[in-house]
Amino acid sequence: MTTEQICMMAAIAVYLIGMIVVGLLCTKRNNTVDDFYLGGRKLGPLVTAMSAEASDMSSWLLMGLPGLAYLSGIADAGWTAIGLAVGTYINWLVVAKRIRRYTQVAGNSITIPDFFSNRYRDSSRLLMCISALIILIFFVPYTASGFAACGKLFASLFGVDYMVAMIISAVVIVGYTTLGGFLAASTTDFIQSIVMSIALLIVIGFGVSVAGGLDAVTENAKALPGYLTMFETHNVAENTAEPYGLLKIVSMMAWGLGYFGMPHILLRFMAIEDEKKLKLSRRIASIWVVISLGVAVLIGVVGLTMSKVGALETLTGSNSETIIVKVADLLSRHGVLAALVAGVILAGILASTMSTADSQLLAASSSMSQNILNGVFKINMSSKTTMIVARATLIGIAVVAAFIAKDPDSSVFQIVSFAWAGFGASFGPVMLFALFWKRSNRWGALAGMLSGGVMVFVWKFLIAPLGGVWGIYELLPAFLVACIFIVAVSLLTGKPSKEITDEFEQVQAMK
Repeated sequence: MTTEQICMMAAIAVYLIGMIVVGLLCTKRNNTVDDFYLGGRKLGPLVTAMSAEASDMSSWLLMGLPGLAYLSGIADAGWTAIGLAVGTYINWLVVAKRIRRYTQVAGNSITIPDFFSNRYRDSSRLLMCISALIILIFFVPYTASGFAACGKLFASLFGVDYMVAMIISAVVIVGYTTLGGFLAASTTDFIQSIVMSIALLIVIGFGVSVAGGLDAVTENAKALPGYLTMFETHNVAENTAEPYGLLKIVSMMAWGLGYFGMPHILLRFMAIEDEKKLKLSRRIASIWVVISLGVAVLIGVVGLTMSKVGALETLTGSNSETIIVKVADLLSRHGVLAALVAGVILAGILASTMSTADSQLLAASSSMSQNILNGVFKINMSSKTTMIVARATLIGIAVVAAFIAKDPDSSVFQIVSFAWAGFGASFGPVMLFALFWKRSNRWGALAGMLSGGVMVFVWKFLIAPLGGVWGIYELLPAFLVACIFIVAVSLLTGKPSKEITDEFEQVQAMK
């Protein structure tokens, strides 16, 4: 191993040890399951904002999105980024305060399945069971994508065996999350958002310099048909431009709909200590998201120019997602100090991965231990036993995710895209109607949840392959289908009880 590689590994080691230390420090503050899964609703506005967005962005911010822009131009990545930015803002503006109030009023719900069950007084626990299973179905592969990103990073840069690298990364993530729970995940996510920001700025600055300046980057991009326009996309194989129609634009912007159903983001809204501070959190989160998404897309464009001038090898397929790794490797060759800075960049990639994986593990663990074992099967356990089961469940889910992530050729962007659609369509419409429509009932919620989740699979694997107008992102049609089912089934079945409507009005009247 070279001196430069040792310096990068040292920087990464310091970062990883720091995350474990945070987990240890937070361990003593987890006295109850409420503390472990929701931090006792004690998050400050800055941690709420940055941990929510860090857990949201995941590895695709520093790997998937730049890779997409590198291969096909700014249209796909750009419209996706716009949809996400708009979705982020609306989610904070419309959902955050309402869900913070409603989850506390509705039985002090500490998980999303808890809230659905309490909101509709579902004594059968069917809503809780189905929503918990949906979380497991979609979060396990989502977590796997994070583990895969870590494995790709070390394998491509240090020549380490992919499986070994992936498993070591998973052990670290599981370690601090198991120790410190939600508070550790949120605190480390806050730190990780800072590391991610530093990494993005370093990469874009160094990349532009190596590429010959912004003028050179712009000229190279302009020379590629359809690469630098939001209304065409670049076909790499044929070096031609293909039209980017309105339907495709709407399809990519539909990514923003996913926010309304993301458990790991909604939990941050539920956990803030004071709802009055959500306004500050919204501003911080929105500004950070816009800047980070814009820089990530630009990195893909700059990376392509670096390949054209010979500074980087040409990347194809899922390898394009390692663009930032390649830039860090190039930077490390400029001396010891540069190698340490490159290590910070790699820590940023780890941060983007870990900040999402830890939150997903917690959400999946709570679904199994809190909602299925305790809520559905009514297995009574002491507080100590419950904590042991929660941690054991988290480890078990991580093992399954690691098994799924064993394929090094899997695309981070594609895995995240599918899981995002699954949550957005299954939970998004149900959450919006639960928060804002008094007439919705448990049968409508159940119908919306199931129809949205099923339609994601149907559209992805049966309809989208037909191509043409059918080749849109599965989240959009699935979201619409779920909304239709919620309204139709709610109106065709009995009205909610007076207890439920009184509670709704109580939340609505809160100032």
